[in-house]
Amino acid sequence: MKREKHVLLFDSDCPMCTFQSRTLGWLDWFHCVEMIPLKDSRTAEIAPDITREDLLEAIHCITPEDDIHRGARAIRFLSTRIPLLTPVGVFLWLPGVIWIAEKLYAFVSRNRHFFSKIFGCKGACAIMPEKGDR
Repeated sequence: MKREKHVLLFDSDCPMCTFQSRTLGWLDWFHCVEMIPLKDSRTAEIAPDITREDLLEAIHCITPEDDIHRGARAIRFLSTRIPLLTPVGVFLWLPGVIWIAEKLYAFVSRNRHFFSKIFGCKGACAIMPEKGDR
């Protein structure tokens, strides 16, 4: 089954991940990305070769051609499709920056539940609803 949209898989049990996916959803003016929580039954079909542990470590963006972009590289990939992320993408394409971004992403990911409490992501999700059906 061929998909038309890119799929972003995220941990809906993590307030920070949920906030991040909702933010990306609101920025996605061209409706090119479908946000799917890891709990969704479609996850196994969309990403059969990615382990649950890997999925919990980082967001994953799967293209209609089944290319996989993970973590900071997923953000960089999406920045070429979501106009408001273009400045972030340009920055992430500078030599050496993606290496640093991946290290920073891994650190934040390992501590995401702590950072969710610090930054109040759960409360932010309450005021930022999911974007309507596309």
